[in-house]
Formats: sequence, C-alpha cells, structure tokens
Amino acid sequence: MIGFIFRRLAQSVVVLWLMSVVVFAGIFIVGDPTAMMIPDSVTPEMRAQMVAALGLDRSPLHQYWDFVLQLLQGSLGRSFATGLPVAELIGSRLTATMELAVTAMIIAIVVGLPLGLLAGLYPERLPGRVITTLSSIGFSLPTFWVGLMLIMVFAVLLGWLPSNGRGPTSSFLGLQVSFLSWDGLKYLLLPALNLAIFNAAMIIRLTRSSTREAMLLDYVKFARAKGLSERRVVCVHVLKNILIPIITVIGINFGGIIAFSVVTETIFGWPGMGKLLIDSINALDRPVVLGYLMFVVVMYLVINLIVDILYSVLDPRIVLGDSQ
Repeated sequence: MIGFIFRRLAQSVVVLWLMSVVVFAGIFIVGDPTAMMIPDSVTPEMRAQMVAALGLDRSPLHQYWDFVLQLLQGSLGRSFATGLPVAELIGSRLTATMELAVTAMIIAIVVGLPLGLLAGLYPERLPGRVITTLSSIGFSLPTFWVGLMLIMVFAVLLGWLPSNGRGPTSSFLGLQVSFLSWDGLKYLLLPALNLAIFNAAMIIRLTRSSTREAMLLDYVKFARAKGLSERRVVCVHVLKNILIPIITVIGINFGGIIAFSVVTETIFGWPGMGKLLIDSINALDRPVVLGYLMFVVVMYLVINLIVDILYSVLDPRIVLGDSQ
C-alpha cells in the first residue's frame, strides 16, 4: 500500500507538470489581459510600466518559468485585477463550493442508491419502470434548464425558497457554513438539488444495471441456497460487490461538481469557485484562471488516489502492492 501511494505521488508530479504546460499554453493564447486592464487613454510610457509590473513584458517561456517557480514555492501568484494572492481568492470561495458539492452528492447518494437497488431488484414491476424512466429524464435534462425551472417553481410560484445568494452563515470548525441554520439552508437547497438531480440519475442507472448483473451470479444463488434472507443477500452480498463502479462514478462526479459547478453557481448567484472562474475569465485575470485550473488538477489526482485505496478496502482481491 505504501509503495503504491508513493508511486502514485511520483506519477502525479509528472501529470501536474504536463498539465501546467497545457494549461499555461491554453491561457496564454486566449487573449491579452492588458486589453482589459489598461485604459486606452494612458500614455505609451505608462502602458509599458503597467505591462512590466504585471510581468507580461517577458517572453512566454520566461513567464512560464516564473509560474513554475511560484508553484514550487507554494504560491499561485497574485490576481491582475485585485492584487490579492490567488490562493487566498480560491480559499475564500472554496468553503462555499465544497458545502454545495457535499450537500448535492449526499442528496444524490441517499436518493440514487436505494432507488437504483429497487429498480434493479424489480425491473419489470411498476416501481422499477417508473424509477428507470425518471432517471432517464433526470439524466437527459440540461442543468441550466433544471435550475431555471427550480427557481420558477419553488422561488417564484410557491415562494418557499430564495433563488439567489448564499444567505446567513454560521461558524463550524473555523469555516463559515450555511447548513447549520434553516435560514442558511434555504439558500443551499435549490442549487444543491440542481446539481444532485443529474448525479442521482446516473447513480440510479449504474446501480440498477449492476444489481441486475449481480443477481444472476453464482455467489448470490449460493447465498440464497444457504437460506439467507433476501435482505441479507442484497445488503451484504450484492451491495458490497456493486459498490466499486458506483464509488468510481461518485468520485469522478464529486470532482466534477467541485470543479465545474459554474452554471449552477452562476444561475443561483452562489459565491463559489465557479463564479470566481467566470468573473476571472471575463476580466482575463490570467493568474486566477491558472491557479484555479491547477487546483482542479490536484483535486482530481487526490480523488483518484482515494478511490483506488477504497477499492482495496471494499474488495480484498484488489491488492495495491509493489507488484502492480
């Protein structure tokens, strides 16, 4: 296990370096930040001074080298627009995004796993058919349209929940969170539900198909032949064996929610990292966009490592040893 972790960390360093090259090159060719930040009315001398202050007077290779040196020192640079450290800007929005992502994934798991099991155990009965149909609809609907419909129904027509902002927060382990009070939770529910619908539908479909395959395997027939109850067969034997692909999807989707909840955060005015990314792209704030994308790469590497470790916990046949 230890050898596997060290090997994965070494691979992660190589992946991180390759992604830094790709990300920097992509951001560099998008546009000129000075066109957005420097007024046309300034003199050529002042423009040259401002460009030099931003470090944009150097060659692309030198700018990339400066970026790498900052990363090695644990810094993501400073924002062109605000002058604040990029790590501080991302950190100030990270709690809101993580709270939204965790809430959405909890809803998706709590709804998707039982309904997927039910649809897999009784695929030809009415509940199974209804669940399968609803999951197909939830999987197909675009997120922005679902968000607008949620606002229309629950905020405009019924007036039950607010449609914009984060609302009041409370301190929890040194972090400002919304879920500890009903006033804060009301602001969290709609954006979390918007993100949860697609993920719940995916978990339902995967759980259903995995359950149907597992119910036909020999170990399930043997467990029934031993006289075990149907509940024990499903909860112990079937569920444990179908969790590996489900955990893979949950891990990937959880990373996707954190990294790319841009649409939901924009629709609901949720002050998370997605909204920060959109604002930074509009302002061509290159250091913030670079820092955000590098954070996303690191996050996916960490999630993949955690998923691989969970594989070995759930299935002892999967050995994360030095022989792999």
